[in-house]
Amino acid sequence: MVEQGSILLRRMEICVAEAEKRSGKNAVNMQETFTVYLIETRPMDAVTEGQNPAPDSLWRRYSEFELLRNYLIVTYPYIVVPPLPEKRAEFVWHKLSADNMDPDFVERRRIGLENFLLRVASHPVLSNDKILCHFLTEEHGWKEAVCETGFHAKSDSRLRALSATFRVRNPDKRFMEMKHYSDELQSHTSQLLRARARVADRLYGVYKVHGNYGRVFSEWSAVEKEMGDGLQSGGHHMDAYAASIDDILEEEEHYADQLKEYLSYAEALRAVCRKHELNQFELEMASHDLISKKQQREELATGIVRTFSFKGMTNKIFGQEAPEQREARLKLLEELIAEGEESVKEKTVECEEHVEQAWVDMQRFKEQKDKDLREALISYAVMQISMCKKGIQVWSNAKECFLKM
Repeated sequence: MVEQGSILLRRMEICVAEAEKRSGKNAVNMQETFTVYLIETRPMDAVTEGQNPAPDSLWRRYSEFELLRNYLIVTYPYIVVPPLPEKRAEFVWHKLSADNMDPDFVERRRIGLENFLLRVASHPVLSNDKILCHFLTEEHGWKEAVCETGFHAKSDSRLRALSATFRVRNPDKRFMEMKHYSDELQSHTSQLLRARARVADRLYGVYKVHGNYGRVFSEWSAVEKEMGDGLQSGGHHMDAYAASIDDILEEEEHYADQLKEYLSYAEALRAVCRKHELNQFELEMASHDLISKKQQREELATGIVRTFSFKGMTNKIFGQEAPEQREARLKLLEELIAEGEESVKEKTVECEEHVEQAWVDMQRFKEQKDKDLREALISYAVMQISMCKKGIQVWSNAKECFLKM
């Protein structure tokens, strides 16, 4: 099914159609409640030909999406892998439920999971991965296919390497700048999300307090004969205005989720830069070791020790090695040098390939990010303008009611 060089999304329609709450026993035989998501796929050629075949469908848990993404990160370390939606709600305003079983949160996560699949399926490299195809089309056996790739051993090795502390002497300046940019992107998006949560809290309070106008006008209308109808109608408009904030802020969460996606993207970008540092560090260590071995060979061949060593001191005290010992050591060093040269050559190629491939994907990501964030911020501004217009309309309607008194 995987056609090399083509983008999966051009050949397959993909959607996460619905979410469903289920109960069952986990790995330690404990009862748990979890959510599963229905993935539906359909061949694109059937859709373009006007046919409407029933889609193929299967259910996946969030943890399975996590496994897929981790596999992609390990297999394609030079790619800025799209992030998953948050597992638990963060940057929430206080009236919004942080419960990961809340229906509104589950629905937003469903949209986020679909967005993740669409991003992966439209990526020029990731979309051609066979494991991705298994994930989308085969309900059983895809985890075993992941294990057969040796993913878990690579994953453990990657975690150890990325958590290690090391200093690179000659990193690629572009990657250092990109790493710094990822820190700035994460910082600015998190600040924006915090500001938005504070604004949402205050806006919720401002809107809800308008319900007091509705209550007062309604009670007041009961004691007024000529003004009663106008006051009561005005009160109804105030009640509607107060209630409208719930839908407004729920819609706002969609734009907040877009910002949260790029908050996570910053971490994915940083991981690619970190991989470059690791490759460069391993190359520098291999080069340093090779230079050291060559120096030992020169000292052994000439008998001139240029640097202090314990071996050199013992030779001065106890005399030189026997010719046979010296020849054996020279032969061993020649073998180690040959291995070292091969290792340096391999690590140089690996480092150069990662730099070349990663830089191409980083530029792709930058274009995508600029377009996405521009559209999200414009849509957010349009939504705010619409909200203000609705507020003006409510007060205009209230004014008409008061004019009729």
